Amino acid sequence: MENPTQFVQWLRSVAPYIHAFGGKTFVVAFPGELVTAGALPVLAHDLSLLLGLGIRLVVVHGSRPQVADQLALRNVEGRFHNGIRITDSAALECAKEAAGELRLDIEAAFSQGLPNTPMSHAQINVVSGNFITARPLGVIDGVDFELTGVTRKIAADKIRPILTTEDSLVLLSPLGFSPTGEVFNLTMEDVASSAAIALRADKLIFLTEASLMTDAAGAEIRELSSHQAEAVLQAGFLPNDVAFYLQHAVKVCNSGVDRAHIVPYEMDGATLLELFTHDGVGTMISHENLESLRPATIEDVGGIIKLIEPLEADGTLVKRPRELIEREIDQFSVIEHDGVIFGCAALYPFTDEKMAEMACLTVSPDAQAQGDGERILKHMENRARGAGLNKLFVLTTRTAHWFKKRGFVSATVDDLPKDRQHMYNWQRKSQVLIKTL
Repeated sequence: MENPTQFVQWLRSVAPYIHAFGGKTFVVAFPGELVTAGALPVLAHDLSLLLGLGIRLVVVHGSRPQVADQLALRNVEGRFHNGIRITDSAALECAKEAAGELRLDIEAAFSQGLPNTPMSHAQINVVSGNFITARPLGVIDGVDFELTGVTRKIAADKIRPILTTEDSLVLLSPLGFSPTGEVFNLTMEDVASSAAIALRADKLIFLTEASLMTDAAGAEIRELSSHQAEAVLQAGFLPNDVAFYLQHAVKVCNSGVDRAHIVPYEMDGATLLELFTHDGVGTMISHENLESLRPATIEDVGGIIKLIEPLEADGTLVKRPRELIEREIDQFSVIEHDGVIFGCAALYPFTDEKMAEMACLTVSPDAQAQGDGERILKHMENRARGAGLNKLFVLTTRTAHWFKKRGFVSATVDDLPKDRQHMYNWQRKSQVLIKTL
């Protein structure tokens, strides 16, 4: 090994993710284009690693290009409306044949076990079955979608015991069945999102043929709350295929799934990079309760003071008089529940240097260890980005490790904006930490 130290550092850096993900349920969905591109063997290697780390996996595959190939062999032209296939009897036969071939290819990919390969010693059971109940999509905008359907129910009670069986994963194809024995052609996105919701999955990961999501100006979109994602969809600048993925990501996040990821599969190891690196390689969507995390108002001053007073008393925070908080209330954001404030932070921009200071990040002891500190941090990062700033810094005497775990790096007073350098308290000797947004 050329650089064993670097390897050890890397392995230690991913350890927190490994501990956090053990026993969690992930739904991983990929389009038929991934198979056409020859990326299935590598994906099987990566997913087998996740399974070996104790992650419970449901895998969903698409089949659009394979169905198109089958139709072409039969000299039948495919029909679409708003990007969704209209499935007649001929198209359904093609969908069934494509799904069968893909299932066998996927099972074969997970059956590899040659020595000195990532699948060595892996003995993975791929379990599939009639887990999906479907109904017809029906007539929309005057267009009859015939045998195209939507998911009605996922047999979560049958899938969960399989996921707890060692070295087993569940494979879902984009076909569903009605109680009358009919077969319906479904979209991979619908199956994956329905499965994630029904299983109360911790993550839904879409591996996509599209490039990394960008905004109207061409800037990369790395993270969105579900309400921000809805605004992006309404703006209408996304390509249709990307918008379709994002619609389903928003749906699952609003239905109880913690995170959804939209990840281009063109990069080798994209799934692992998204899960085990801080910034990932795709776009992450998460749910944010707008009623509890919001800008502060003057009525919140009393709650903020009550929250920060104990930390001011023990020296963790700098003392802030009430009149100062009242003057600077527009800089604060708060988390509340049933009218009680249990978290806050303030953001002070330095526009000339395109930097902002985050100060007074506080969460009530009664609500700690629930991720609310991280929610506030993400909220403030989004506020800074929205203001056109590209760096966030904090001054801390006791919580440097918490910030470093979240992407901040050590810096010096000289790295601060000039105006903030003049106000630095040399008696407190706070550590300077900076994060590039």
